Amino acid sequence: MLDPYARIVYDYMGGIEDIRKAKVRTINPADISFREDCARILRAIRIAARLGFNISKETAHFIKNLSCSILRLDKSRLLMEINYMLAYGSGEASLRLLWKYGLLDILLPFQAAYFAHHGFRRRDKRTNMLLSLFSNLDKLFAPNRPCHSSLWFGILALHKALSDRPRDPLVVAAFSLAVHNGGNLLEAVKIAGMINKPHDMRFPELLDPSDMDAEALVTGVNDLAESVRGTLLQMTDEHFVSQAMADYPQAPRSDLVFIPLGLYVKAFSIFECVKRSAGKKSLSKQGMKIDYEALATGNIQEIRHVFARIVFDTVFPLHQDQDQALMSSRVSQGG
Repeated sequence: MLDPYARIVYDYMGGIEDIRKAKVRTINPADISFREDCARILRAIRIAARLGFNISKETAHFIKNLSCSILRLDKSRLLMEINYMLAYGSGEASLRLLWKYGLLDILLPFQAAYFAHHGFRRRDKRTNMLLSLFSNLDKLFAPNRPCHSSLWFGILALHKALSDRPRDPLVVAAFSLAVHNGGNLLEAVKIAGMINKPHDMRFPELLDPSDMDAEALVTGVNDLAESVRGTLLQMTDEHFVSQAMADYPQAPRSDLVFIPLGLYVKAFSIFECVKRSAGKKSLSKQGMKIDYEALATGNIQEIRHVFARIVFDTVFPLHQDQDQALMSSRVSQGG
């Protein structure tokens, strides 16, 4: 507690010391605290992810043991907590912690199945395409500068579509450009065809590039758009969600769907433009600067612009040429 007149902080619970040690813990014993309000489990994850803090052993123990209790929370509260994690600049860290403590299996089982399928350990320090997408999203946002929830939902859907069926990097690039320009496939394919830099080859979601002509690229983009729209539907269907972790019987079964109809419709509208005819293109954003106020309130042109930027930067990282040259140099030197 702060006395603003005397400029004194009164700390009866050791909070200052916890801040110095970068530690998150409950005030009361963790089992009692989480049983009183299971939303504190998600709040602990959110605070640790946003501040880069560690979670105390006792708190971590009961986060794992009581993780299923979050199913008692209202779906609107779950959406609010997940949005706080993914939309405010700490999405990658939040996903890592949700996976580490077994909460991802309950909240986002499709994404948990992706981690499990690729042998991603609970404390894994490596990255993957899903985490890289959110890392690039995090670079653009902050606690005072969030994105609209449809953006991270759309990114989850795109990644699942690529995880289910990998695509040529140019198809993904052309798709993101088509989303950005409101569905002008010919322009998107033309620009994608001029890309001469290597894609990020760490990700199995991206196939080795093939010699695709413009017609094949258009077909690939339309197919990917259809897959993304279908994935949005799967992620809001209890039957599909309940089957996401079917190959991992040791994981908790979850058919939780906390995405409301309105958010589904909003995310669907991001990609709706891609399959329209040439005479029905949507308006595209002008300029490169992000209008954060418009983005936070759900402006569709702004969402499409940022979505395309995140996807493109993930598939074709800015420093990929230098990174691969350095890797080749180390290999040739036996390093």
